[in-house]
Amino acid sequence: MYAIIETGNKQYKVSEGDVITVEKLGLEEGAEYTFDSVLAVGEGEKINFGSPLVSGASVKASVIGEGKAKKVIVYKYKPKKGFHKKNGHRQPFTKLKIEKING
Repeated sequence: MYAIIETGNKQYKVSEGDVITVEKLGLEEGAEYTFDSVLAVGEGEKINFGSPLVSGASVKASVIGEGKAKKVIVYKYKPKKGFHKKNGHRQPFTKLKIEKING
């Protein structure tokens, strides 16, 4: 059984036991989180699509931890002007383990 969920304006295809990284949710390690915005639920050939959400469907996940992604370097320059600017960014994330899909 799998589901398509939406969080942080992104969509993820998940099944039970999967480990995913999503935008930072601000939860402690070991906490439970329930996704109510389930776009589709399926098992084999049988797929249930919502319009826009599947009513009564939810996905339970437990928080494994939080962290930061690898550093992304942003470098700007303007030719012939002597302008150079270097900036770095690390995006925070939350790592989740999918426990149960209800739908």
